[in-house]
Amino acid sequence: MCLSTVYENTEDSENILMSNVTRIEVKDNLVVLTDLMERKLEIDGTLLFVDLLQNKAIVKERA
Repeated sequence: MCLSTVYENTEDSENILMSNVTRIEVKDNLVVLTDLMERKLEIDGTLLFVDLLQNKAIVKERA
């Protein structure tokens, strides 16, 4: 199983939005993250980058 870490804007430990992410969905203007425990986080923003080999993604939140 591949679990990812999702960051806001840049890959920095201070910018972690969620760890152990199992699913990333894009619905309308929302990026919906779901973690291993089925907790969800909805972010008003866009998915900028996903690296499946490094298990990371970057989301840009709308201002």
